Amino acid sequence: MSVYDFSYVSIEGTPVKMTEYRGKVLLIVNTASKCGFTPQYKDLEELYRRYKESGFTVIGFPCNQFGGQEPAAEPEIAGFCTLRYGVDFPLSQKVDVRGDAAHPLFKYLITQKEFQGLGSGLKAAVLSAMFKKLYKDGYSDNQIKWNFTKFLVDKNGEVVNRYEPVVKPLTIAAAIEKLL
Repeated sequence: MSVYDFSYVSIEGTPVKMTEYRGKVLLIVNTASKCGFTPQYKDLEELYRRYKESGFTVIGFPCNQFGGQEPAAEPEIAGFCTLRYGVDFPLSQKVDVRGDAAHPLFKYLITQKEFQGLGSGLKAAVLSAMFKKLYKDGYSDNQIKWNFTKFLVDKNGEVVNRYEPVVKPLTIAAAIEKLL
């Protein structure tokens, strides 16, 4: 099994089979327009533009599960991403990424790369405390914890790494380059 066994519906309403990305390096990200991490759209778009000619793409999956930070409908989400951050990479329709109603792709992704914690630093410590309070015993499970969790996928559709929201997209550039 690989990411190629899944599909999604684009933000414009078009069905997309993940096989369309066969042979490309992917960064799959759950996103939100009203999150403290929303400025990561800028860096995600920079990565996309830098490497797309080499066989790389970002796919954003808007999600409203975390703090209600993606309340808008798809046309407003698309407009926000384009006007505010110049997003040109593919976006899906709004999906759930956590729990029983999670999109099947995200159910698969979390089985491939486990949650390893949020790392060190003040932001990571604050978020860890918040997530431990929010999720209690579920803090250590593999479920997505918040917006802008990123999964790096190689050209064979295999998940090679998971990056939590505190990881800035541009710090992933070297890992992307290795896979191209």
